[in-house]
Amino acid sequence: QVQYVESGGGLVQAGGSLVLSCAASKSIFSINAMGWYRQAPGKQRELVARVSNNGFRNYVDSVKGRFTISRDSAKNTVNLQMSSLKPEDTAVYYCNQDPPSVPWGQGTQVTVSS
Repeated sequence: QVQYVESGGGLVQAGGSLVLSCAASKSIFSINAMGWYRQAPGKQRELVARVSNNGFRNYVDSVKGRFTISRDSAKNTVNLQMSSLKPEDTAVYYCNQDPPSVPWGQGTQVTVSS
């Protein structure tokens, strides 16, 4: 199975930007769809961005127009470019395939202050 390591999170003011990175332990060449998930305190984990092998991208409405997911299968990485961040974006962010596999990584914390 593939393991994922997320990085790039931090504390940012509302309106700011961050880029999250995900490194996969094995090739993601044959994985049809990769995604970024997030889990805020007291809420369920949700898929916020998805990119398929053919480059098609999907986003949950709350991040559409602000987040951009990218995939580099040659480097086994998936990035999430986040801009115009809002306090509601505060969460632990995880990358995984879609549908997800186990184990999940540790995630990376994103905190957006008002």
